[in-house]
Amino acid sequence: MSILIWVIFGALVGWAASMVMGSGGGIAQDIIVGIVGAVLGGWIMSFFGETGITGFNLYSFLVALLGAIALIAIVRAVR
Repeated sequence: MSILIWVIFGALVGWAASMVMGSGGGIAQDIIVGIVGAVLGGWIMSFFGETGITGFNLYSFLVALLGAIALIAIVRAVR
């Protein structure tokens, strides 16, 4: 995906994850959480033998959301 699509995708995923987890943050934090969450979600899915992020679709959104929620949980646990 292009950089602009990653930023848009990251913003959507980060915003959704922050709503699910009840964490506040700005647009920049949502973008970072979404992009890192997409990478983490892709790694988690590949660990289980499934495909990771395949493009701008619902499956990829759910994989990235899983990763972003895991990322927020990990950051909270470390703090």
